[in-house]
Amino acid sequence: SSESEEEEEEWEPKSKIAKRPRLPKKNEAKTKKVASPRLAVAMKKVKKIAVKEEMDVSLIIAPAEDDRMQLQKPKEEDTGTKRKTLNQKPEVPKKMEINSFQGKNVKSLESDEKPSTSIPLVGNQVKHEKSEEDFAFDEPPFKKIKSTTCPEGKPVKNLGGNKVKEEFEMNWDIVQALSEITNVEPWVCANLIHLFQEENTIPFIARYRKELINNLEADALREVQQTLEELRTVAKKTHTMIQKLKKEGKLSGCLLTALLNCRTLEELDHVSAPYKTGSKGTKAQRAKQLGLEPAALSLLQNPMELNLFSYIRPNTKGLSTIREVEAGVQHILADIFAKDKDTLDFIRKLCQQRYICIQSALAKVSSKSGNEKDIDKFQLYHEFSCNIKNIQHHQILAINRGENLKILTVKVNIPDGVKNEFCWWCVNERWRPKQFLKPELMRILRNSVEDAYKRLIYPLLCREFRSKLTSDAEKESVMMFGRNLRQLLLTSPVRGRTLMGVDPGYKHGCKLAIISPTSQILHTDVIYLHSGQGFREAEKIKRLLLRYNCSTVVIGNGTACRETEAYFADLIMKKYFAPLDVVYCIVSEAGASIYSVSPEASKEMPDLDPNLRSAVSIARRVQDPLAELVKIEPKHIGVGMYQHDVSQTLLKATLDSVVEECVSFVGVDINICSEILLRHIAGLNANRAKNIIEWREKNGPFINREQLKEVKGLGPKSFQQCAGFIRFNQEYIKTFCSNKKTDLGSHALLTKAGAQGKKKSKPTPCASQQPNPLDQTCIHPESYNIAMRFLSFIGGNTNDIGKSDMQEKVNAVIQKEGLEGTAKRLNTTVHTLQLIIDGLTQPEGFDIRTDFDKPDFKRSIVCFEDLSVGTVLTGKVENATPFGVFVDIGVGKAGLIPVRNITEAKLSKVKKRRSLGLGPGERVEVKVLNVDIPRLRITLDLIRVL
Repeated sequence: SSESEEEEEEWEPKSKIAKRPRLPKKNEAKTKKVASPRLAVAMKKVKKIAVKEEMDVSLIIAPAEDDRMQLQKPKEEDTGTKRKTLNQKPEVPKKMEINSFQGKNVKSLESDEKPSTSIPLVGNQVKHEKSEEDFAFDEPPFKKIKSTTCPEGKPVKNLGGNKVKEEFEMNWDIVQALSEITNVEPWVCANLIHLFQEENTIPFIARYRKELINNLEADALREVQQTLEELRTVAKKTHTMIQKLKKEGKLSGCLLTALLNCRTLEELDHVSAPYKTGSKGTKAQRAKQLGLEPAALSLLQNPMELNLFSYIRPNTKGLSTIREVEAGVQHILADIFAKDKDTLDFIRKLCQQRYICIQSALAKVSSKSGNEKDIDKFQLYHEFSCNIKNIQHHQILAINRGENLKILTVKVNIPDGVKNEFCWWCVNERWRPKQFLKPELMRILRNSVEDAYKRLIYPLLCREFRSKLTSDAEKESVMMFGRNLRQLLLTSPVRGRTLMGVDPGYKHGCKLAIISPTSQILHTDVIYLHSGQGFREAEKIKRLLLRYNCSTVVIGNGTACRETEAYFADLIMKKYFAPLDVVYCIVSEAGASIYSVSPEASKEMPDLDPNLRSAVSIARRVQDPLAELVKIEPKHIGVGMYQHDVSQTLLKATLDSVVEECVSFVGVDINICSEILLRHIAGLNANRAKNIIEWREKNGPFINREQLKEVKGLGPKSFQQCAGFIRFNQEYIKTFCSNKKTDLGSHALLTKAGAQGKKKSKPTPCASQQPNPLDQTCIHPESYNIAMRFLSFIGGNTNDIGKSDMQEKVNAVIQKEGLEGTAKRLNTTVHTLQLIIDGLTQPEGFDIRTDFDKPDFKRSIVCFEDLSVGTVLTGKVENATPFGVFVDIGVGKAGLIPVRNITEAKLSKVKKRRSLGLGPGERVEVKVLNVDIPRLRITLDLIRVL
């Protein structure tokens, strides 16, 4: 029992990511059951043996081929491992063990062998079971990770990289480092490194590999992935640097250690700066060239024998007087101190305990020359000071922007106490000389320490703090953009309505487009509402709305939006469109004009004028937001903050990943979706999407998931990644199949004669031509076997999928056996079983977006001047930032709910919230707190989320 208590203690989730609290219990329970028989054996062998070897014993899961490797490796690695993290490490393998079992079970069911049970197996049993796409990990995680540190970044390029691995390894363990930075448990990090190395996509891992990642959310996975990339970049650059210094013959033992200790690019820069070619050398290097290094070292080692006067050379510059010699020695010592890992660790630790603040002030230059308007924007930061522990991300980004525009000056303030304590520690502890020092030598030592602090260490610390704050703020900004984008893409579609899209404008008129419930363009037109002809045009609008029986108007929020809204609101209030009850909504048209002139748009609507295309896009944004917004480059959708100041590569990678996640989780119907949507499914890309569409045009609709394998360029890996996210509408396929069968009869004779020798489209109905009802669910083909066993276990059949009696049968069994019991019986994991149950019980055509918010339809309007303090309004969140949420309350200017007014109590409990934030598209009830008409600012208080 003490064993399991330990487990539980270490299992407190350390992470920032909100996880489901139930989890530890489950895994703890499993640990008792799965690991105990094995552990008992393991423990006997392992007593008093180094931890590293305990890992080898407890992970007897290595498949045959890797066994050799395992036997060769432990010796060399034992020496290399640091013992610092001893107390944590023994715990790791147990969890890995459970997980690798689960991985095995999930996977091995694909190969038609008898599924492995979850009772511990002996090494040799497992060995036969290796299927090609085996997912369980083949060697103890920490062993493999040693090699992943290899600088080659992505695993693919690893072909020539074997030598590199042995030649240098970083002095830190990539799993530990990843775990510390992201606050994710080490075993999860180890699993993720494997999963990413095998080119699994985030949507696939988040949905189908939950047991390997402890149920993490996609956002957290993305963070781990980015951190992993960063660590690999550091390793790669370090190794390039080492090679370079080796060539130049500057590589000493202690420099190599210093380089291998670097975890961030800043540290690497600091260590390697003096050796960069082209610089005229640091003061220390010049002193070393003059031959003063032995003097400096003997000052620390055996000062009794040191005579500085013997170094004076009257004719040499830099050695001509005793003062110059002392200065040279001092520079060398300062250099040694500033590059020493322990010294730097001490000062960093000291800084963590003290109050360090970042200050910004109005730059002297800017106050004369600058643009008044710009200077006013940074009013908050003219006299600003804040503890670096408490400063907000948006404040950092604002200060940085002000500094780039030369409006602000920024400095990091480290109190003098830190310097004094540091200098004392250096002289009396770390660099205390081996023997008694004469007063004049003591003076040199003291000066060297001060010089090291002032000239080398303080600037380094400032750079480190600033760059850490900036990179955190950038990451938060990008994550925020990602969260907002996800919320926007998952806005609930408005199905089954005919919509009129209006792209408002003054001089060139308002563009209209009417689209059918299936997104076909029924009519396009231009009307001139704001040039005195409004009354005449009202007749035309009424005629169109009646002809197409359309009662929903969608207005873009660009130029002339307010006037157009007022115009429609006025007609609606007068019941002008009776008998139709017309409502309108306002939708963001960000990116619509960019899209309307893009090659995609001209391919999709070749005969339409680009101005009219934007009206079509505006209407479709309400009908199916995801399908429409996917066509626009995410950064043009404009729901970020400081998006132009952050790293554009990181932004693009994150946003593309969010789009992929949304499209995948919603799923696409392979037989009707557009090529653009297909591109964003996990595992597919532009080429594969194109091939799928071509296959569909040539061979007719896909009948089941297996047929995807016939598409050119879709190998087993791509199929594994995308299969679970592609849906098949069963009704459509059934009608297609029944029509096909009647055709087949007449063709049979011809094909026998071999008239049609086409390779791919064999018209004989073979196994791959049978529709499979499981294809309309979110169950992955690798789990079909388990799903069928589960169905026979509860006495259901595939025709009942999504019907209410299926729900009843499932509930009955789960109540009797419990989830865990049932999972055990089927030799699968609870997560996989839960997914199968979801897939079987979700009604046909289920859409995860129904839980999200629909657009806000209304019939009347208010304007800015009507607002008074205390007015209660409803509005829709437009953008969320760390300092507050912008809400469109229908007056032409968004109001801001400051973050202090958003408390947990006001957020609805129904919506599952990961963060305390509100996201774009959510409807809220707000109260006006303040209206600043000259600055056009509205401050709101949140009453509740609707």
